[in-house]
Parts: sequence; C-alpha cells; structure tokens
Amino acid sequence: MTSHPDLAAEQAYIDHAYECLEDARRRAMSLRRLSTTGPGGTHQARYESEIVEDTIRARLAQLQLGDVALVFGRIDPEASDERFYIGRVAVADEHQEPVVVDWRAPVAEPFYRATGRSPMGLRRRRHFATKGRHLLDIEDELFVAGEGDGQVGPEGLVGRGALLAALERGRTGRLGDIVATIQTEQDEIIRSELGGVLVVQGGPGTGKTVVALHRAAYLLYTHRFPLEGQGVLVIGPNRLYLRYIERVLPSLGEAGVELAMLADLVPETIGDSRGDALANLVKGNLRMVPFLAKAVRDRQRPLRDDLVVPFGLTSLRCTTEASDRIVRAARRRARHHNAGRRFVEQLLWEELAASAHAELDPDHVQERVSHAEGVRAALERMWPVLTPAEMLRDLFGSRALVRLAARGLLTDEEQASLLTDRGASAEDRRWTQADVPLLDEARSLLGPRPRSKDEDEVRTYGHVVVDEAQDLSPMQLRMLSRRSLGGSMTIVGDLAQATGPWAPASWDEVLEHLPSRRAPRVQELSIGYRTPASILTLANRVLAEAAPGLTPPRAVREGDEEARVIAVDHADLATEVARMAAEESAMTGDGNVAVVVPDSLLGPIGDGLRAAGVDFGEATRGGIDAAVNLVPVRLVKGIELDSVVVVEPGRIVAEEPQGLRALYVALTRSTRRLAVVHAEPLPPALAGATSPVE
Repeated sequence: MTSHPDLAAEQAYIDHAYECLEDARRRAMSLRRLSTTGPGGTHQARYESEIVEDTIRARLAQLQLGDVALVFGRIDPEASDERFYIGRVAVADEHQEPVVVDWRAPVAEPFYRATGRSPMGLRRRRHFATKGRHLLDIEDELFVAGEGDGQVGPEGLVGRGALLAALERGRTGRLGDIVATIQTEQDEIIRSELGGVLVVQGGPGTGKTVVALHRAAYLLYTHRFPLEGQGVLVIGPNRLYLRYIERVLPSLGEAGVELAMLADLVPETIGDSRGDALANLVKGNLRMVPFLAKAVRDRQRPLRDDLVVPFGLTSLRCTTEASDRIVRAARRRARHHNAGRRFVEQLLWEELAASAHAELDPDHVQERVSHAEGVRAALERMWPVLTPAEMLRDLFGSRALVRLAARGLLTDEEQASLLTDRGASAEDRRWTQADVPLLDEARSLLGPRPRSKDEDEVRTYGHVVVDEAQDLSPMQLRMLSRRSLGGSMTIVGDLAQATGPWAPASWDEVLEHLPSRRAPRVQELSIGYRTPASILTLANRVLAEAAPGLTPPRAVREGDEEARVIAVDHADLATEVARMAAEESAMTGDGNVAVVVPDSLLGPIGDGLRAAGVDFGEATRGGIDAAVNLVPVRLVKGIELDSVVVVEPGRIVAEEPQGLRALYVALTRSTRRLAVVHAEPLPPALAGATSPVE
C-alpha cells in the first residue's frame, strides 16, 4: 500500500505537539515549586497554596495521556490558509500559539459535523491513524472538487476508514473513548445545550453510553463554572458496568466526575439479593410516596397515658390531650420529621412548667427533668428521632405499622410482601436494591437528625447522567430527580432493552418522574457501530417480537461471520459450551469472549469450564478483563465483547422479568462473533433461524 505523501510532515508535527505537551508538564511542575509554602507561612498563604496545588494537580492530570493519541486529525478551512490540529487536550507552544485544539472547543466542531451537503466552511478534513505518538496512516476527506484524490464520505459517516479501524480493534474489557471517531449524530448530542432533561434513545451498539460520557466531558469544558463546583454524577446499573466505563472520562482529562450506582447514593449497606419479585414491584411504585409519608406521620403520636414527673415536693403533668396538641402543633411547624423534635421538646417543657402551682421557667424544667426515664420514653413515643434505616426496619418488621400506613393504598398481598424479620439492629441490616429509593424517600421525609446535618444531607449535582434509564422504577427516577440541583440531566437508554419489571412503552412514562423546569428533548442514535449486520439479523428476529413498534439500528458493518445456532444434548451442554468458549477465544486472539447464561446455569456452566481447563473470569466477582468471561445475563447490559456465546435462550426468556428483551440484549453484545448454544427448545422468535445450525 502506498503511503500518504504527507506522512513524514504530519509525523514531524505530531512530534512537535508532544514536545509542547512535555513543556506544558514542566511548566506546571515549576509552578508547583514556586507555590510551595514553608512551615512558617500564614493561614491565608497556606490556603492560597492549596488552591494553586489543586489547579496544578488538575492540569497535570489533563496532560497525562498514557498511551492514547494526543492528535487525531486536522481541519483546513476553505477561507484561509489556517490549519487546526484536533486533539485530546489543548496544547500551545512557547509563544502561546495553539499547536493542538481541544476536541471540545467550538473551532473543532466541523471536524465532527461537516458533511458533503454541509461542509461548514471546510476545504479538507484529515484523520490520523496512530499508535501512541506514531502516525500509521492518513485519511483525507475533501470538500472542494478537484483537489487531491480524497473524497467526502457517505452522508452521516465521518472518517469511515478511521471508524472501521477502531471498530475492528480487539476489546480489552474496558470501554474506550471515541474522541477520534465521533460521528455527526453523536456530536449533536454531545454538544447539546446544558439545562433541562435530554433523553438519548439508542439501540444496541449506537454508542449511547460513550456519547453520554463524552457529553459529560464536553459540559465540564464548556461550563467549567459552575459545574466543577456543583459536580457531575454518572449513574450506571451495576458495579460491573462502572468498572467497564471507569477509564473513559480520565482519558478525556476529566477525573473529577463521580461514577455511582443508585445504592452508592445512600449510606446504608446494600446487599446483592434481588429480593422478592412482588415486593420489588411494590417498592418501585409511586404509591410508596404516600405510604411512607403516612408511616412517618404514624410515628408522631400523642401519649397513651398522662405523663407525671416528680419535681421536688410536687409533680409536673402533661395530659394525653395536651400531648395531642403538642404533636399537632409540631406537625404544622416542622418541614421535616426530625426537625420537629425540638418543637415537641420545647412545647413539652412549656406544658410541664404550666402545670406547676408556682410559676416555673421552661428552661429550668428542661434542665431538671430532660434526662428522666419517663420523659425520654414520652418523647420517643410522641416524636422519635429516626434514621431511614430505623424507620424502615420498624415499619417492615411490624404487620400493624404496615397495615396502618397502607390503608387504601396497598392490597393485603402487597402488604404481606413488604414484611421482613425485624433483625437485631438497623445498622447491621443488609438492604436490597429495591429498598434504596425507599431509604432515600425516608431520608427526604425525615430530614437531618439534630447535630447531624452534614452527615444526613442529600448531595445534589449540577448535571446528572443516567444510563440504562429504561429499567428504572418510578421511585428510582424520583430519587435521581432529587439529586439534580437545577433539573439538568442526560437520560440514556433503549426502550427495546428494557428488561426490568417497569419497562416503559415510551420515554414520556420516564419523563413524567423527572424535573420539568424546561421542556425535555429526545434525540435518537440510529446507526449501530458495534454489532455487525450478520449478527443483528438474528437479534432483530427477537426484537420484532419483544418490541414490535421499535426500529432497529442500521449497522455500518456487514461482518465476516454469520451468527451460529447450535443444538446439543442436555448431558453435553456444559462440555459443549466449554469447547465453544475455548474455540472462540482462539478465534478472537487478543480479544475477549463472554459466555452469557441465565442465573440458574451459572454454577453448572462454571463447573464445565473448570473441568475443561478453560481459564475464565467471573463477572460477578470482578470485571470482564479475562480472555473468557462467565457473565449472568442480568449483568451483560451496556458492555461489549469480541465474541459472545449465549447459553439456553429459552431459559433466559423464562427466568428474566422481560425475557425476550433480555435475550435481545445478550444477542447484541458482540462486535465480531456470536454463537447460541441450547439443549432446551428455542424461543419461537429464534425457531427456524436462517443462521447455520450445527
């Protein structure tokens, strides 16, 4: 293959850019030495030194690229002789002249947006194929007829050669950035304005997850103030997903974004149990809002008997009628339950003081009787200070409390599903994932405990990114809405991949539970980059039955291998899966393989892999960094692999809440190869598939 005539010149420019990058690092380090404050410095000097140090540390993190490419392209405007080199971070020379333009800068927008129909003032767009700092090849797209041998790519695809090369590259078990190959429809979403709720609908392989992460990086660059102080939160569905995406934002120079699951947003201990199906459904329903509000109110109770407190030679008294007045008054005055405790206490001291024959100061009464056992018991009866864990533990451990709060809201069966063993202590309890939004709702109702405001306060963020949002319950969406400081959110998902019990029919069903300060926007990613057409053909048979109203994405690649459907005997299932895993691993070379199974087959298939001597990783215990990975179907969403072996699709359909959609997700994880192995009958959607059957 003939090399590009500009290869040597562009390599020289890239070398110069790296030299300027190294100079920038040295300048940052020299600033660190100049800003160092000795032990005798003033408090103000130390404070200023800490600010400078934080700034230098952030800049050094941006300039630390590792083995990723600094420069990946160039644009030549038609109206001038200027050239702008587009890269991961902005780099200037010793005279502060730009050498590399940050990909997020406005001047870089045509690199991602220009098309033959709308060239955005460009004469040429150049893509670099690099390995580290070494330039391997150049791909030109020309927007003026008659110049050179290049040509503008097909509408909607930018830098097709660089894009396909990136897609063919083996997977590492971690999601990589796409900063060098962002496509037009992706860039429109990334650069969409801040504010309001933006919904990104995208089928498998359209890049919605990585687009959402690049959008977070873009918003931080464009709106550094106030977002850097307010914070950006990215919510993912599980721990495997978070580990899978954790390197993307640091590779883009943004290490301060918080990655979390919903369970990470509450301090209570959350276990891995999936919990009872009916209980999970009930706990996700918005009926839990009035249910929990009533449960809190039910803990605000008048006394059963008069409170009589010895006080010297006399006794002080609070009658049951007076306690009822105190509770009612505290309800009117307190915005949150725990804040009402001080009102109750103050009113109680006043009531006890007023009951004396002689005039007494309520403060003197408080000083004398506040630690008396009967007084403390009365206060706990009337208005206990509660943590969310204590409240829910007491509530779900008492049939009477559940019945009282659920009157007119829940059926007898639904009430029974909520009941659990009260357990030894609220602190030691392991809650389920379905309990997380209830704990958060309880925290919102209870408010901070006295003298624990910082510990109990709910953290909010300037922008919230939510992936796989189609699987969230109304209560989970309500919880996320509470985390949004100004209603700015990016909601990412695919209705066709809704595998939870709350699968929405449209995004309107999701949006009704999110902030509505500004009109929401819905944008769609229509091009599938990950999964080749040869695999999508089989997966789309399932989609047609699982979500008949949804249009599948268009694949940019045909693929070299047809999906295979392999029938085996029951007794040979684990052995054949192990053989297939080893075979696929050999075929993918440095890539990775996932064996995707229903939960009921995790043990048997794992035993089969061990017996066959196949070295494999378990997604439930770590990531997907091994050559072969055993992954339960419930964790496979959002990740991509070179080869996927799907085991017993019929059982996946039977065991998962949205079985056909879960199967569709499993069938669309691969970038290159797919095999379906079954001993049990196939679901009707796959019966008679046209792919080769062995």
